[in-house]
Amino acid sequence: MKLFDLVKQLIQIESISGNEQQIADFLFSNLKHLGFNVDFQEVCDGRKNVYARHGDPQVVLSTHMDTVAPFIDFAKDKQFIYGRGSCDAKGIIAAQMKAAEQLLTGGYSNFGLLFVVDEEEISRGAVEANKIPNQCKYLINGEPTGNKMARGSKGSLRFKIITKGKAAHSAYPEMGESAIEKLLDILNDIRNINWPGHDILGETLINIGTIRGGIQANVIPPQAEALFLLRIVTSVSEIKALIEKAVNGRGQIEYLSDNEPVFTEALDGYETMVAAFTTDIPKLTNWGKPILFGPGDILDAHTDHERISKQQLLNAVDMYKKMVIKLLSF
Repeated sequence: MKLFDLVKQLIQIESISGNEQQIADFLFSNLKHLGFNVDFQEVCDGRKNVYARHGDPQVVLSTHMDTVAPFIDFAKDKQFIYGRGSCDAKGIIAAQMKAAEQLLTGGYSNFGLLFVVDEEEISRGAVEANKIPNQCKYLINGEPTGNKMARGSKGSLRFKIITKGKAAHSAYPEMGESAIEKLLDILNDIRNINWPGHDILGETLINIGTIRGGIQANVIPPQAEALFLLRIVTSVSEIKALIEKAVNGRGQIEYLSDNEPVFTEALDGYETMVAAFTTDIPKLTNWGKPILFGPGDILDAHTDHERISKQQLLNAVDMYKKMVIKLLSF
């Protein structure tokens, strides 16, 4: 199957997080056909990772099968392929598979491919994949880096702050206690934290993603909550300490997920970049030294115009292949 045809087929399989079964079956069948030994790994709720190997893998190409919502069907023009997952990360899956096919044709062995579920949620697939016994020395993780090799990627911390109050008639505020006002005070203090920076990874980034609370306009709100996602450049423990100091017992902190920032290998001869986004790499620590590289622009991911350059896809196939050959020689 030609590269762009493979991308089309992958995009047309809807695989929003939680619904990866069909694409896993498709990859299993196609990788078997290429001559790999292929296994499913159960993750949860019928969701499965796909691990394909030829020989005893010393180098593994990896990315994720799931996408964000909503599904967007395949389209194309002279320069780009469009559709959900085109750059994050079905175009990358296709480029890695075509590189693997060329490596097999060239007589290379001792490499593999690992495709996981749930990267767009909390990386359940990567957590389970990290339990697979292996002798891998290098993991090439695919995410949209514009075919540049990342020097590192920021970590992440997702958490919620919940405040409690007391409901009362809004005409008699002294009889109640506003959970929303409590939350607003906390939000102001968190926004004014002097967040740490890093010479390579840059600044800590904070996003207050959702705010909910109250019952209706004439009731003093008895509850409120805010959901946060931080892109962090220092340790999770350091960031948690700053948050807890700012909250100072005024609300309940519920930590939902975290990833430490990581520094990745950068091979000679490649342009480099720093990724502000988080990947599965922090959860795949047992797969050797990490490399982060892939076609596509992260600014196109998760959008209603998601796309990937055809030329970048073609280049990525060759670059993945050469990367594996070089790493196998180490």
